[in-house]
Amino acid sequence: METEEEQRVIPFQLQFDKPVASQIRIAEWNPEKDLLAMVTEDSKILLHRFNWQRLWTISPGRSITSLCWRPDGKAIAVGLEDGTVSLHDVENGKLLRSLKSHTVAVVSLNWEEDGQMTRDENGSRSIYEDRTSRFFPPPPRVPRMPGLVSGDTGFMDDSEDSFQELSNSSHQRFNILCSGDKDGFICFSIFGIFPIGKINIHNFCAPSPLKDTEAECRLLNASVYKVALSKDLCHLIVMCSGELIEDTKESENRRMTEPGMHGLHCIVLDTSIFWKRKNELHQVAQQASNIEELAEVIRASLSVMHKQWSDAMRTFHDKFDSLSNLIMDHGLDSCPQEEFLSLLGGARTSPAVHQFLVNSLGEVGVKRVSKAVCGAGKELQLIILNHLQPAAEIIAFRMGELRGLSRWRARYQGIGLDETLINNATEKAGMILVQVERFIRVVSSVVQQFLNFFNWLLKCMKLLNSEPSDHHLLLYNSELVVIFLKFLYDQDPVRQLLEASEADESIEIGLETGRRVRELVQFGGFSDCEHLQRTLAKEFQQMESSFKEAFQMPFTTISRKIVCEDSLPLCPLPPMSASLSTSIPMSVSYYEDASHSVPHQTCQHMFLDYICFHIPDDSFSGIANCIGIMRGFMHDSSSVKRGYTSLEAVLLGIPVGYYCVDLSLYKESQIVLLLNETTTTSESSGDAFMMIVQANDLPFETITRSTSIKYWNLHQLKDCVVNLQMENEKVRSIPHSVIAPLAVSSSRGVACLFAARKRALVYILEEDEDEVSDAE
Repeated sequence: METEEEQRVIPFQLQFDKPVASQIRIAEWNPEKDLLAMVTEDSKILLHRFNWQRLWTISPGRSITSLCWRPDGKAIAVGLEDGTVSLHDVENGKLLRSLKSHTVAVVSLNWEEDGQMTRDENGSRSIYEDRTSRFFPPPPRVPRMPGLVSGDTGFMDDSEDSFQELSNSSHQRFNILCSGDKDGFICFSIFGIFPIGKINIHNFCAPSPLKDTEAECRLLNASVYKVALSKDLCHLIVMCSGELIEDTKESENRRMTEPGMHGLHCIVLDTSIFWKRKNELHQVAQQASNIEELAEVIRASLSVMHKQWSDAMRTFHDKFDSLSNLIMDHGLDSCPQEEFLSLLGGARTSPAVHQFLVNSLGEVGVKRVSKAVCGAGKELQLIILNHLQPAAEIIAFRMGELRGLSRWRARYQGIGLDETLINNATEKAGMILVQVERFIRVVSSVVQQFLNFFNWLLKCMKLLNSEPSDHHLLLYNSELVVIFLKFLYDQDPVRQLLEASEADESIEIGLETGRRVRELVQFGGFSDCEHLQRTLAKEFQQMESSFKEAFQMPFTTISRKIVCEDSLPLCPLPPMSASLSTSIPMSVSYYEDASHSVPHQTCQHMFLDYICFHIPDDSFSGIANCIGIMRGFMHDSSSVKRGYTSLEAVLLGIPVGYYCVDLSLYKESQIVLLLNETTTTSESSGDAFMMIVQANDLPFETITRSTSIKYWNLHQLKDCVVNLQMENEKVRSIPHSVIAPLAVSSSRGVACLFAARKRALVYILEEDEDEVSDAE
């Protein structure tokens, strides 16, 4: 008898059975299906090759709640418990960028790219060209300096080629990263780095199933479980929990006494704006993301320069502040500047100055301070020339490109590229170049005057010590010494320009200078008459603020154009179901629908959606241990308006003695189920089964959409459950009790599952020998 059972079980090839140090909570194959990213219970990310060779391990230091791959497999998006979405380089695991798009845990991530080549209005293939490389060398990198912590700014510290490739999206297909959190917010970002929209499914109104009424349905207390963007970027299916209510005045009064439908719901959002405006959004995202990256270079440059100059000035004051104490100790009623001016004028040297120069400071001290100040000045000049100024110049060019696009109102006004805001941001980008030029002159002048002052002090020390002086090395200008003592000895114009103060501190300019600036405004090109009264740091703050305002407009515009098309109640859930999001096996996928093929100019009905989920046992009476499968929900959202439905569903009964641990939709509408025995006496005992079900062969039933929202649509299928039989399906016996997750690779035909005894098992699902050898 045992032999006959073994003959009925298809022995999918076991490729590996490897131990894992910690239990795995999340696992995803990359698009090429030769790399597996896993998240452990202690929130470490592991990357393994198909042969189980580990490439790297990283620990973000925060709890990881979701993970997905970029469509080209070159980056991984990681959702964190604090609402951050971080991007990591697949080559080494380094942080590329992090976005704080949410305020609570990011529970679902989905990254999809446009499945079609970008085409122009005539249907010809078009590729957006970034012209910046024609006129500028490669963009500058963030300057390094000891003491700056990598990741503080949300960017990686060394700006390697992989990071620049992340922002260089001109050669990429247009793609969107979607992220959903447990409070019902869904965020969208182009190329994973440029935020382009944010919606709250609490605020969405879905059409009511009631005919001849303008009533709408709302979802209260929603929590996202899973988001899945269609391959044409036109629809987003959201699996979520919440309380579905009818949004009318009568229902508002009735809600006080009758609760809504709390349970698992599926909603479909119209995101066709991404497809319709992908060319425009591609260009705006390309420019804006690079501008933000270059703005980070400027911010880091200002921070590094401020620290270096502050350290140099601290060295100067640590030495020279002691002169004030010596003057007081000798009972003199003067200040250091007056004493130095007296020495410069040839008068008798006071005991305080003599003691300070000969005993306290000394020639070695002067040279040490001179080296610190002049070295810092040289470093500032190098940072300006190699980092800050090139970044500002490229920003100005890219803003000019956006300014040109904003004037094409017919195409770009519809995505929120506001000409007035872009003009203002462009002017601010130009003003930062003016400030950089002024800062270069100030740094050069200040360093020169410090050097002149130190040369004069060395000359004085040699005279006081009756030593011969090297006239060639100790040349100085007496007038510059006087200027230094009056304006620089106890003032710091360099630090003033670098200080990022919240107070509206202004720099005084002469009346004649102000008059000339106002005259130049009359010629056009800029309208800001007060830019010379601002510091470099303040100008940078204003530039960033103008960028934020200009880029917020497309974000707001796109967010408003994402609308809810339909909602579908699936099954009731217990009142406290937020914690069930990780325990309800579910999967959403899209397959090409040949019966609805259309030209490339439209994005409707090209893909058929499949939604698969485990129905909790206490959801319905008469339905237990079942899997619900639905297809055609996207089609149904538009078909209902025309008076018919295309939504189909089927209920699968799990074999007696087993329960579903996890499931995954597989290629060609197949479903992989992971089952455990229910008769086990402990977590690690008993066997499990992996089963593949061909969805196309199942007897799908058309779902009748009820005219009442207080109706669970799957309940009408309770009398026609399809019970799965082990002897009739493709199954594989596993001599372990297994746990979620189940990671299935569609292209390579492999599945990775995890045993309760901290073991990872990789199986070949394909029966074709060629595909098996290719997977190996």
